[in-house]
Amino acid sequence: MSPKMISLEAEPRPAFGNWVMARAAANAARALVRLEPLRLRTVLEFLRKGAHPASRLETSRARSEVVGSSPRCAGPRCLERSLATAMLCRLRGVWPEWCTGVSLEPFSAHAWVEAEGEPIGEEAGEIRLFRVVMRVPAQATE
Repeated sequence: MSPKMISLEAEPRPAFGNWVMARAAANAARALVRLEPLRLRTVLEFLRKGAHPASRLETSRARSEVVGSSPRCAGPRCLERSLATAMLCRLRGVWPEWCTGVSLEPFSAHAWVEAEGEPIGEEAGEIRLFRVVMRVPAQATE
């Protein structure tokens, strides 16, 4: 039996200031992945307060910078990558829609971010295979 090959996403290293922010977001995400789901949702709902909905461009840029600055986020750690992307967006005053879902055949779980109703950095056809079990959108303005 041969070992499963894991590929890393390739993104250029961001400029130094953006790299520092992306690394800070990745480090925060590394801590958040240890939380149980209900507590994680509570933290994310708190963090999104006061943020405007992120655009596709803002979210895509944040995701690229996270992947370009953190080898952990460039690999198979989708939960860490999606949280880091949301955190980096939040540092910039915006919030993407953060999602987790499951697929039953074959069973798998996945986490991703969306903006303007579209998954960012993901194949839309593959994301449709997942049933969303948790979603943290930008807070509705009152």
